[in-house]
Amino acid sequence: MLANTYNPLLVVCSLLVAMLAAYTALDMAGRIALAEGRAARYWMIGGACAMGLGIWSMHFIGMLAFNLPIALGYDPAITLLSLLIAIAASMFALWLVGQKTLPLSRLIVGALLMGPAIAGMHYTGMAAMRMRPGIEYQPALVVLSVTIAIVASGAALWIAFRLRQASGRLFLRGIASLVMGVAIVGMHYTGMAAAHFPLGSVCDAAQDGSDPAWLALVVILVTLAVIAIALIISVLDLRMEARTAVLAASLAEANKELAFLALHDSLTGLPNRVLLEDRLEQLVRGARHTKGRFTLMFMDLDSFKAVNDALGHRVGDKLLVDVSRRLRDALRSHDTIARVGGDEFVLLSDVGDAAGAAAVAQALARAIEAPFQVEGHDVRISLSIGIAIYPDNGADQEELLSNADAAMYHAKALGSGSCCFFEPSMQADVYEQMQLAHELRSALTAGEMVLHFQPKFAALSGAAVGAEALLRWNHPVRGLLSPDRFIALAEKTGAIVPIGMWVLDESCRQLKLWHCAGHVDWSIAVNLSPLQFIDDGLVQAVQDVLRRHDLPAHSLILEVTESTAMRDVDVSLAVLQQLRHTGVQIAIDDFGTGYSSLLYLKRLPATELKIDRGFVGQLSHGTEDAAIVSAVVALGRTLNLRIVAEGVETRQQRKHLTEVGCDILQGYLLGRPMPANLFVEAVRNAHAPLASTLVR
Repeated sequence: MLANTYNPLLVVCSLLVAMLAAYTALDMAGRIALAEGRAARYWMIGGACAMGLGIWSMHFIGMLAFNLPIALGYDPAITLLSLLIAIAASMFALWLVGQKTLPLSRLIVGALLMGPAIAGMHYTGMAAMRMRPGIEYQPALVVLSVTIAIVASGAALWIAFRLRQASGRLFLRGIASLVMGVAIVGMHYTGMAAAHFPLGSVCDAAQDGSDPAWLALVVILVTLAVIAIALIISVLDLRMEARTAVLAASLAEANKELAFLALHDSLTGLPNRVLLEDRLEQLVRGARHTKGRFTLMFMDLDSFKAVNDALGHRVGDKLLVDVSRRLRDALRSHDTIARVGGDEFVLLSDVGDAAGAAAVAQALARAIEAPFQVEGHDVRISLSIGIAIYPDNGADQEELLSNADAAMYHAKALGSGSCCFFEPSMQADVYEQMQLAHELRSALTAGEMVLHFQPKFAALSGAAVGAEALLRWNHPVRGLLSPDRFIALAEKTGAIVPIGMWVLDESCRQLKLWHCAGHVDWSIAVNLSPLQFIDDGLVQAVQDVLRRHDLPAHSLILEVTESTAMRDVDVSLAVLQQLRHTGVQIAIDDFGTGYSSLLYLKRLPATELKIDRGFVGQLSHGTEDAAIVSAVVALGRTLNLRIVAEGVETRQQRKHLTEVGCDILQGYLLGRPMPANLFVEAVRNAHAPLASTLVR
């Protein structure tokens, strides 16, 4: 037999190529498992070519490493056939591990088919040498090589299937590639060991075959290039898929967020009107089917607009968030609370009786009553609630919402923090309010707003000291409307600011006429609404109107209600100080009805306290109201404030108020509100009997 040797460098190269081919096989298996449709077929074809070339290259380099003491060569056609066998075996392997499952029976069948195919590639490649006489094989080693091929194929299939989606675990793939590479090399060199070459053997392929040295270099370079290109494409595709996955996840998250925003309020996170109407429709449908009942509540925050304008929209938004949180916390998890407007909320509850609905409404009102701490401000608001119960107060969602809204408006008319159940008569009231609100928009420009003036008298001398300007709406159909019919609407629609500015200008114009008529010691009192009080242009408007009508600033008295002044003391203090710097006088109206703190009151730059008519109306010696009036007067004296009592309607009230030390009196006993053209004569006629009574 001819003695043979091996080129150690090529042997090492064959092992490295085998490991690289194994790694390529694992990577391609992963790509095929992740791909779908046509892409999976492309990856299978490309992967089979790269993997098959790698396996064949390892075999061929191993053969090139084999040396005999004769010239060797390889038949190109047979060599190409062995390459095709390797590619076919690789494609079968990749198809097998690309399946969703790999049961033991399929694994065994696959190994029994793939192992002989790999061995067939090896022995076909050996046949490409065209030895004469033929190569003699030792049967035991041939069987061993085929067995190694089968076992190696089974192990490779199992490892590839298990690690096909382990792209992040490179260490495991490296170890698996090493094991598979050693198994492939072991099969090859076992097969080579089985070959014996008799003395005098001649390689017929040496004459017309390729040169082994040149062929080894070409095979190594081509194989490494193909495998490298396959791996690079795989890595690039994997990165692209990863980016696509990230983009897809981002898009899914964005779509989820958009879907949430489409059904929820962006500020508070509560359901919006769209989601509310959907859930309300489901409730109505379910209640019709089961003959059930449920409650719908329409809620509105009292004085929210004033807070929003006074402290800014940022504080207003944070207040809405805090309100929403309290409302959610006060309800059960299966109740629906939705924000349907700036400061409007709607509740859906499965409570079906009036007593239960009232209990829920009380819980919500209590939750809102506690002061809110918003960016250092102590904010107090209340909740007006209208309640409608299905099916008594509406047979469908539109009717329920409309009726609950009507009940809420009725609750607002009763005062802040009220709660009302719907009654049929309320719809007429709501329609009237809506009609008035519409007509109010043009009332000022149409000249329908007029002023009446109520005289004010010195308590001791009985002399007229001025008047309070009181707004009236001379409606073309409804007649003369008092402020309680439209002021709340004007505040809700924002029309109160231009109307208030008109009142200020018209009052000063009329006062100037009285001054020119000789009544230079008279003053005029003008009420400021909460919205007007916090308007940024108020101070400048006051300065402009005084300048325009050439009035001394002290002749104008601006009246601010106690609740308005105390809503946010720091803001109120800043506004009132700016007004006082203009020289006008400041009166705290309705004193005693709010939550004044003496600590804050003494800081306010007021010049006058007005005792609320509620204390004067029940005034008699020894009553609680008499004690309150006396205390207010004493407080005013201490703070060096002028005391004005309004609502004086009886001689006993006038006498008592004068005796306790009130400075100025105002009320129906002394003079009713009247147009300007009647004022001077009415004051002159009222002064004589008032003065004579005081003298007696």
